[in-house]
Amino acid sequence: MSIDTVVEIARDTLFLIIKCSAPMLLISLIVGLLVSIFQTATSIQEQTLTFVPKLLAIFIAIMLFGGWILNSIVEFMYRLWGNFSMYVKGLS
Repeated sequence: MSIDTVVEIARDTLFLIIKCSAPMLLISLIVGLLVSIFQTATSIQEQTLTFVPKLLAIFIAIMLFGGWILNSIVEFMYRLWGNFSMYVKGLS
């Protein structure tokens, strides 16, 4: 296995992590922004107020995007394991 192959696998892995985590991160960002606007408008400065809405939003996002995330990870693993013999062959 060459260094190029290792770099390609690492790059694909990092891209998959970013792609799979993006929906939850974006939803958390949007909910946090909306709660911050609400806190500013009402002058409520409670730090724990953002926790519950973000938690609920993340659970909903996982329910909505969970199948897609799982399919993406399974597809990546099939591709990785399918090329395993090529990786091992490159070592000898």
